[in-house]
Amino acid sequence: MEIDTPQQLAALAHPKRLALFRLLMRRYPDSVPAGEIAAALALKSNTASNYLSALKQVRLITQTRHGTTLRYMANVASLHSLFDDLLTGCCQNRPDICQRGPAASPLIPSISRPVNVLFLCSANSARSIMAEVLLASIGNGTFHAYSAGTSAAVPPHPAVLALLSAKGHSVDGLTSKSLDVVTAKDVPMMDFVITVCDQAANQECPAWPGHPMTAHWGLADPLSNATSAEDTRRAIERAYGVLMARVQAFCTLPFDRLTPLSLQHHLDDLGQLNAP
Repeated sequence: MEIDTPQQLAALAHPKRLALFRLLMRRYPDSVPAGEIAAALALKSNTASNYLSALKQVRLITQTRHGTTLRYMANVASLHSLFDDLLTGCCQNRPDICQRGPAASPLIPSISRPVNVLFLCSANSARSIMAEVLLASIGNGTFHAYSAGTSAAVPPHPAVLALLSAKGHSVDGLTSKSLDVVTAKDVPMMDFVITVCDQAANQECPAWPGHPMTAHWGLADPLSNATSAEDTRRAIERAYGVLMARVQAFCTLPFDRLTPLSLQHHLDDLGQLNAP
């Protein structure tokens, strides 16, 4: 069946279907279970299924089966085709309408121009806190690290602070922060915004000034499902190892030789990297 532009635009015209599609775009290139999508958008399972079916029918999303679970991913190739049809057909590729301007200069971290990186999770009590501390330590002044929570309400977990201290990191002044803190006018514009938990990635965030690059480095919450203090310590240690591997790889990227597209691919790949 051939899909045309009006059908795709009609599928996105419904506010809830658009919200669902935007969620999958934020999680790209991950595929997301149907149940997680429904929970994130507070939809009944049959309603979410109907919306997913409508978007799949016009090829804006794809569906795969993993065991008994259906997972969905944004179909970026189809979205590109939609954009091409809109811009070429409607704008005739006029440079005064469609041209986005010159390519951005490569980001090259340096002491004179540190790269600003924000790590986001839901509570800012464990994963994003550890990522902030690791980047501040490994980056040697060429990166400025920040972290925040989409619903920060509790201080950093004592077991997280204990592990960081045991690893030789300073935890003085380390606090949980809300999005309001890192979007204040006196905070520098971010170059990268990286989510480290699925819940934060599923949520709508403010439009970031400066259009930073984004990526999702999701990993399981080390503070959930633990049945003892030792379980919690081990889970935090595992999360620390994964984040250490990802942050180290990030800091050694050849920023001066990467185009924005190749840099984005590297960022996405780092989200799949685990501890050695």
